[in-house]
Amino acid sequence: MKAVVITTPGGPEVLQLQEVEDPPLGDNEVLIRVAATALNRADTLQRKGSHPPPKGASEYPGLECSGIIEAVGRNVTRWKIGDQVCALLSGGGYAEKVAVPAGQVLPVPAGVSLKDAATFPEVACTVWSTVFMMSRLTSGETFLIHGGSSGIGTFAIQIAKYIGAKVFVTAGSEEKLAACKELGADVCINYKTEDFVARVKEETQGKGVDVILDNIGGPYFQRNLDSLNFDGRLFIIGFMGGTVTQANLAGLLARRLTVQGAGLRNRSPENKALIVSEVEKNVWPAVLEGGVKPVVYKYLPLSEAAEGHRLMESSNHIGKILLVP
Repeated sequence: MKAVVITTPGGPEVLQLQEVEDPPLGDNEVLIRVAATALNRADTLQRKGSHPPPKGASEYPGLECSGIIEAVGRNVTRWKIGDQVCALLSGGGYAEKVAVPAGQVLPVPAGVSLKDAATFPEVACTVWSTVFMMSRLTSGETFLIHGGSSGIGTFAIQIAKYIGAKVFVTAGSEEKLAACKELGADVCINYKTEDFVARVKEETQGKGVDVILDNIGGPYFQRNLDSLNFDGRLFIIGFMGGTVTQANLAGLLARRLTVQGAGLRNRSPENKALIVSEVEKNVWPAVLEGGVKPVVYKYLPLSEAAEGHRLMESSNHIGKILLVP
């Protein structure tokens, strides 16, 4: 099969489409012929050498895909050859075929094309596990998403609106904010021209929001704490701005704040299977009803993975970038 290989750690140009061995199929796995894979920020970190795949995972990048099942391991009962599916991967999505534990596979929701289904697994599992399973965002609460126009952001806006939360977003251009508004965001803040803390306070009568999903890290830590309501929850899923900061923690006690962080890739297969099953139970109905739709910025051939990485690192995109074998 063909796969995108990271020939050496470096810039996008190190990504090369090469002929490689087909992946071995485990007893509890399915083999998927990939229809599409979606880019994630973690792929760019892996390309630079700073986010290696977990032990035993494929060395090729790609954390989600959609496609058709081509083979099933001997212990697999739910899936059969020919099923149209999408899947959460530990790696290997930038390829024509990928083997994945059966518990990380989801049916393609009715009304979503096979290719576009590749937009969902990583964002749905990330957002559902962090914002809902751990931070317990509920109807009637307020929710701030940093980077509202990203793949994570565009999904988080839709699912939060679907469950009845009031959604605040930050983004860096009027075009991105307009896209967020169209997806349902209630309060759209240009972080380049506005202080998001002041705007959040103004929009919440000085209270702050209940939940924040943050991918910036250090530089936003204090400002995020300052933006939270009593019993507020901050969830950190990335460090695009860096990992180090100095903060005044007094608000943690005074307002009973919770700060959590988590990644998805290094969780155990059992933990991933639990998250995937919760996503199927809770998110898939929203997709079937049209409350959550795929947001695709661009489709590129697998051979243009480098171009996809350049686009992602420019941050000019809105939603997901897909690679199609």
